[in-house]
Amino acid sequence: MSTQLIICLVIFVLTCAGYMTGVWSLATVAMTSISALALTGCLTAKDALAYFSNNNVIMIGAMSVVAAGFNKTQFCTNLANGISKLAKGSLSKVLLMYCILAMLLSQMVQSPVVVFGIVAPLCMASADSMGISKSKIALPLCIVAIATCCTLPIGTGATQAAELNGYITAYYDKLENFTGTMPVVNFFDPMKARLPMLIFTVIYCAFVMPRFSPDQPSVKTAESEVHKTAEKKALPAFAEAAGIVIFFGTAVALMLQANVLKSLAIWQICLIGAVLMVICGVLKPKEAGKAIPVSMLLLVVGALAMAGALSGTGAGDWIGGGIASLVSKVNNNYIVGFIFFVIPFVLTQFMSNRGAMLIFIPIAIATCYKVGGDPRGLIILIQAGALTAFMTPMATAAVPYMMEYGGYDQKDLLKGGWLFAIIGCIISVGWIMTVLPVL
Repeated sequence: MSTQLIICLVIFVLTCAGYMTGVWSLATVAMTSISALALTGCLTAKDALAYFSNNNVIMIGAMSVVAAGFNKTQFCTNLANGISKLAKGSLSKVLLMYCILAMLLSQMVQSPVVVFGIVAPLCMASADSMGISKSKIALPLCIVAIATCCTLPIGTGATQAAELNGYITAYYDKLENFTGTMPVVNFFDPMKARLPMLIFTVIYCAFVMPRFSPDQPSVKTAESEVHKTAEKKALPAFAEAAGIVIFFGTAVALMLQANVLKSLAIWQICLIGAVLMVICGVLKPKEAGKAIPVSMLLLVVGALAMAGALSGTGAGDWIGGGIASLVSKVNNNYIVGFIFFVIPFVLTQFMSNRGAMLIFIPIAIATCYKVGGDPRGLIILIQAGALTAFMTPMATAAVPYMMEYGGYDQKDLLKGGWLFAIIGCIISVGWIMTVLPVL
């Protein structure tokens, strides 16, 4: 283990401790973390600065403005009230409706940040109309957006089999004198493997997780308090119509981005929507400025920087090498599956899910090749573990976004998510290693 890696891990542990103690704001801890990483050489000054212009930062800031504009419309209020009446005041029923909506959007948009940004304004408005604290619903709603991403073969989910086959092909192309049959992930394999977890996630988050969420925000944030302080005044007819069209137009554009609007990046679509909210008079410039959650964006910057530093210093490779040697000694489908789910799940809490997959999927394919096993279930299991990370702000950019909405600290994430993580692991490993076993 290199000295740089040790330093980075120490900063990571101290950062997590800072998030949990609540002595300083989350943004303060995040900025202290990125400063320490830059000063110790874990990040170059150029790389540290680049995280402030990361596409996730721009996307979240812009989407917050779009959501703020939509929140000013009477349509948002009326729709939220209608859903609340349909649910007859039941938290579980109203949350189930929004969890299903988030799940469906997660199949179309491969970005939990965007999905949460679309669904959260509606869900939070319904919560306000029912007198329910945002802290009861933000966590379960966000976890649905994260954990169900690209499960069904629709939208961007339809590309999952091709992506996984790309990993397999890349490995087998490097083999010399290989004359056997290369394993192939079938179109419906990802859905067959992850569907039980999708169903469990929606049901658990709607009916169980609110019991583990705090009754009131642990950390007061501008976003968690915004509806309590804002006074809604009726917008002019044009601005009212514009706010509705821009919000839903942005949502539709985001769903079409992967296949139709490829020339536009997701952050560009969000930014265009935010600018139109101001140009069309839905938001005044000062209101748009106040809608940008600066503290949340600083938390995102710090989280992304920590994830990048851990990847850059070789934390993933170091852990991956140890796992490879351990797995080679195991001869049990469920133990192997448990290892390849849990380790990427844990690793992705402090580095990018894509990075975790790039480390472990090749290891899984190589391991299966050596023992004559089938890698399909294992690489889908790795993908499931990496895409279900939510327990730290570093896991995915959607987590800081959710923390701002719900007013959560690190302890809230652990308290609210530990049981879901354990049951999710059992379901994923048990089911996938049964229908798509390695040996």
